[in-house]
Amino acid sequence: MPKLARRTFLQATGAVALGTTTTAYADDTIDYTARRTFDDWDRLFQQGGPGQPDQPNDNTNRDGRSGMLAWSQSYVLLGLVRMYETYRDTYYLDRLIDNVDQVLQVRDSARGVTDYRGLSLPAWRADHPYTTGYATLADGNGTPLLDLREALSYAEDTTIAVTAGTRPDTFTVKLVNISVNRTVTHTDLSLDPESADYAVARIYAATPGPLQLTAVDRRAAPGAGDVPQFGSYQMHCRPVIFAVHTGMITYPIASFVRIVAGSPVLRKRYGRKAAEYLQACREAVAVHDWEYDTDHLIWPKGQPLPYDGCEQPINQSVGLGQTLVELALVTGDRSYRDKVAAMGRMFSAQLTADADDAYQWHYWPVGGRIYEGFTKTGDPATDLSIFTPSGGPARQFEDISHGAIDVEFAVRAFRAKLAFTGRDMARIARTFTQNVAFTDADGLPGIHTTVAGGAVGAASVAAQAPRWMQVTPWDPQVHAHCLALYNRYQPTPERDGQQPIGFGWLLANVAYLNWGVRLTASSQVR
Repeated sequence: MPKLARRTFLQATGAVALGTTTTAYADDTIDYTARRTFDDWDRLFQQGGPGQPDQPNDNTNRDGRSGMLAWSQSYVLLGLVRMYETYRDTYYLDRLIDNVDQVLQVRDSARGVTDYRGLSLPAWRADHPYTTGYATLADGNGTPLLDLREALSYAEDTTIAVTAGTRPDTFTVKLVNISVNRTVTHTDLSLDPESADYAVARIYAATPGPLQLTAVDRRAAPGAGDVPQFGSYQMHCRPVIFAVHTGMITYPIASFVRIVAGSPVLRKRYGRKAAEYLQACREAVAVHDWEYDTDHLIWPKGQPLPYDGCEQPINQSVGLGQTLVELALVTGDRSYRDKVAAMGRMFSAQLTADADDAYQWHYWPVGGRIYEGFTKTGDPATDLSIFTPSGGPARQFEDISHGAIDVEFAVRAFRAKLAFTGRDMARIARTFTQNVAFTDADGLPGIHTTVAGGAVGAASVAAQAPRWMQVTPWDPQVHAHCLALYNRYQPTPERDGQQPIGFGWLLANVAYLNWGVRLTASSQVR
């Protein structure tokens, strides 16, 4: 393999340069299967940018609040695991330890911060842009009168103008969300529960609306005559610990524990760390014990999220399932094994073979409340969901990026002999080669956006393809096509001034291209 030459990174303002046919480097062609490519970019990532463990998830840092540990740093950790498995160099385990130690230091319990319930737990909270936004309208003395609640994503980008109504004791609210470019206005609202214009009832009647707005009366003794202070208000999101974030972060940590447990040499060197990390993983996944509903996870009613009271997407259930597989292997604990087996049954039931004997599945579980759709009852007390009284149906096929999480779980559960069959693995591999991958009219590699085909994906979609590498043993064309996509689009990390932009996912994908080529070359098929 040609060596990766030293290069000067170009200045850019985008997160990652993904050109159509050319590389962001001046003269060189990048070898995505070279160890040095990963190592060079790993060093660049460590210089800073979204996803670093030292970015707090508090009001001073939106990247920390938005789950970047889960969607950037976790991929760095996973990449380090795959690079160790490829080259058996403990350098990658040492690098992983450096990062994991920092990641554990910013758990909510270590930082003394809480979720929306006031609980400080051994996991990582997030809020904007995912969680429900709240704005409390108060009177001139600061006494809370009415909470406006927005379940649409990016709620903190909503400003609220409260002005006088056209009649006595009424007011008008105008909400403007600049991220989604939506506006909602409710005129001549009243805080009199007996009025036809009672704010809570009027807003409920209009829900879900463009901003998925609901309201709740904050007064101990609601009555006529109260009016909120006129002026401008801002939405603020409340923090939630997401199961999928916990899963994405802890999965590579638990993989490290499994790797160490399987080697006497590594146990001697890393045994103490592995024990520490095992305890951390067990504590983190236990945070979500209250979210289980037989074979999948739900968002409990009242959790400040859109679709509270409903099932989570498939990828969010099995995202935590990835960690459970590793814990089942390393501990033998029956509870972990049972949870993996149950999630496996759930996911298996969602898989449908098409005419090419490839699997298709949906983002939301078929038969679930969101897939089928649900409507408000007329009384918030009896609605399925507090923050989304009516929702769905949502029947889109799984996209290939979230689908990669599903595939990772399925293969790992199969390898652990806890769920799925070899035929399932072959069909998932065909999902990629038959439905996702294609060659265009010019003979260039392309990619579709969903597991059922769908639209042609852009370069940013192609960049996520190597995360399907787990099914390469059932069809080496998975690796071949992923590498061809990378050679076509030449994704690279870029700098923004002096700080590299977050690109943890790129490190995981490059690690998978290294891992996959050696997996194919060694004929470790099935």
